[in-house]
Amino acid sequence: MASRAARTGARTGAGAGAGVKGARRPEMRLPPLVPYEGGELEPDGDYDGLRFDELDFVGQDGGGARFMDCVLTGCAVDETRLRHARVLDSVLTGLRGVGTDLGSVTFRDVEVVDARLGGVQMHGAVLERVVFRGGKIDYLNLREARIRDVVFEGCVLVEPDFGGARLERVEFVDCVLKGADFSGVSLTDVDLRRAAAVEFARGVDRLAGAVISPAQLLDLAAVFAAEVGVRVVGVDV
Repeated sequence: MASRAARTGARTGAGAGAGVKGARRPEMRLPPLVPYEGGELEPDGDYDGLRFDELDFVGQDGGGARFMDCVLTGCAVDETRLRHARVLDSVLTGLRGVGTDLGSVTFRDVEVVDARLGGVQMHGAVLERVVFRGGKIDYLNLREARIRDVVFEGCVLVEPDFGGARLERVEFVDCVLKGADFSGVSLTDVDLRRAAAVEFARGVDRLAGAVISPAQLLDLAAVFAAEVGVRVVGVDV
């Protein structure tokens, strides 16, 4: 497991020259892991140093559980209830499912790789030093979440809801945002410049604290104009 000092110093470095603080990324150094053979998840369970491979957690309840130094690979999490769970120093790869309940979850020093999820509830979550890499997440609910030092990299987010969330040092790298809701958000050092595509459904008026590229400014010009009540009409010659 990486030292806290190493994690604190880790930076993507992309925004430093432009006065944008880059996100601190987790540095995973997992201990030798033991295969999990404990059956169904348990509420308030304690899972430490375990490997979960291709397991079916559909409909199970692990609310309040703690996962420390774990790897979950290819697990099914349809309607799995993990409200108030804590996931620390762990790697989640190839998770798949619809309606997973991660309300008020804590992710700290976590990598989420190639997830295929829909309707994930993460409202009120606390995310710190987290990387979402690859995969596709539809209708991700992050309302009122606290999101700090998080990178969305090479993934597709369809209609993500960040309503009322606080984002600090968050980067979107080669990431597609479709129909994002930024209503009521608070942004500090949020870097959208390297996003592959950015589309807002709501909340364009809340982008103070974000950084975009000149090309993105042109793409969003019509949205900004509509927000301030400006009509853009061609001149007949």
